[in-house]
Amino acid sequence: MATPPQPPAGLAEAARAALDACSGWNSRLAARRIARFLERRMEGCGLSLAQFALLAEIAAIGEETVGGLSERMDLDPSTLSRNLRALESEGLAAIAEVEGDLRRRAVRLTDHGADRLRAALPAWRRAHDDLAVRLDPDLAPRLARATAALEAG
Repeated sequence: MATPPQPPAGLAEAARAALDACSGWNSRLAARRIARFLERRMEGCGLSLAQFALLAEIAAIGEETVGGLSERMDLDPSTLSRNLRALESEGLAAIAEVEGDLRRRAVRLTDHGADRLRAALPAWRRAHDDLAVRLDPDLAPRLARATAALEAG
């Protein structure tokens, strides 16, 4: 069996140092770990963490266009549309044309969506209480606010 080629001398150490110091990689790693932690604790509430967040965003702002929601949530419009269609198929959200303009669509929470969101809130609170034992509860919101300035630059 042939030995796999080795990276040039020093490259492995430089790559490890780069990964250890990389804000982008470390923030993605932290986000995935936090999301998995919360998902496990919210199991059985009837919504995934992503569905919960999307329904909560819609509930918090009332009716909004898909484009406005995409900007507010910093999500790619096609990803958001796919997630909204899934919510719509479950009767949790409604999507309709804005004043006959086929290019603009509005999103709103249905009564069923509001009920599911309301029912999931206790599980969300318990999950975040568990998380707060392990991480500073202000850490993620502070990071989100601090990084908002990066969009301007």
